Amino acid sequence: MEMTQQERLNKLLDAYSHHYDIVRDVTVEGSGFPATATYFLRDENYLISKKHVLSAVENHEYVYFYLADHLDADTLRQQIDVTLKAGMSQIKPGKEHMSSFVTLVVLADTIDPEAKRLIQKTRFRKNFRLALHGWMEYHIAAMEISTNSFLSNPAGKEAKKTLELNFPSRAK
Repeated sequence: MEMTQQERLNKLLDAYSHHYDIVRDVTVEGSGFPATATYFLRDENYLISKKHVLSAVENHEYVYFYLADHLDADTLRQQIDVTLKAGMSQIKPGKEHMSSFVTLVVLADTIDPEAKRLIQKTRFRKNFRLALHGWMEYHIAAMEISTNSFLSNPAGKEAKKTLELNFPSRAK
């Protein structure tokens, strides 16, 4: 029996929940998302005790999940703009900030060819103070449910891999 979009989303959120904090039914910049996921990692090096921190680095990821019956290029552009703006507003560059990723994960029944090209060509990377205060990168991964195909931009390969692992091809 074929899974519904909501069942697919629940399965995907279950996979993300091992390392991410999940929030459901989120409104961001006036757009609604069925869920978001946030990842935070801080690594510290100490001198003698934890009171004397030599260095620390922080990594963040902000994931926005979007469901659509049909994804066209205009809708995708709007979602990219919203998630990029929302993700950038959460990034706090500083001497301990190493990297942040803003990720859009799309589950759509069908995707326009123009939207597919947009997914593959979207690139955004920003250095903060010549990367001394870290950097950020924008990721997109999408699944076209009707064809069981997966797409991503060059930076979104890990998100695409997560989709592929959770929804293997019917032929396998």
